[in-house]
Amino acid sequence: MSNVPNPNVVDADTLTGDLRPLRRAAYALGSNLGDRLDFLQGAVDALTDSPEIVAVAVSPVYETEPVGGPADQPKFLNAVLVVDTTLSPRSMLERAMATEIAYGRTREEANSSRTLDVDVLAVGDVTADDDDLKVPHPRLAERAFVLMPWADVDPDFNVPGLGSVVELSSAVDATGVRRTDDMLELPS
Repeated sequence: MSNVPNPNVVDADTLTGDLRPLRRAAYALGSNLGDRLDFLQGAVDALTDSPEIVAVAVSPVYETEPVGGPADQPKFLNAVLVVDTTLSPRSMLERAMATEIAYGRTREEANSSRTLDVDVLAVGDVTADDDDLKVPHPRLAERAFVLMPWADVDPDFNVPGLGSVVELSSAVDATGVRRTDDMLELPS
């Protein structure tokens, strides 16, 4: 796989008629409250329930120690969803936040336990540096719980300014990150 699945494929915006390129993108999924696996599967289903997002692959599930935040949090389940999309990073973020809210996410304390966490990792070769949207995700190169599952399904993705997912994955400390036997399913 690579950042651009087919550079000749475009989609027309239904409101303006403008052509939008199809880009390879990735979401990070995490949960450490409630039925963690069901929440991750729900996120896969919700995020891909749109003609503008086509599911390409979903990683195996990893169980990980919490990073930052309050002490004594439960462990997370994490996965990465790879998609082809015509959506902008902003639209992908809005969809991610709506999905979190639908699954009961609250934001009371930074890095606290949560039913669902959905982050936009990268969108093709696009970059964004807004107050509420940074693409590629600013801490992805430090996070084994993101890079290891991503490397399982799209190792050759070239993260703008950082390198390939497999290179980044091999350089990060994987302490506290364990692949499980749990699997998520892509919609049929």
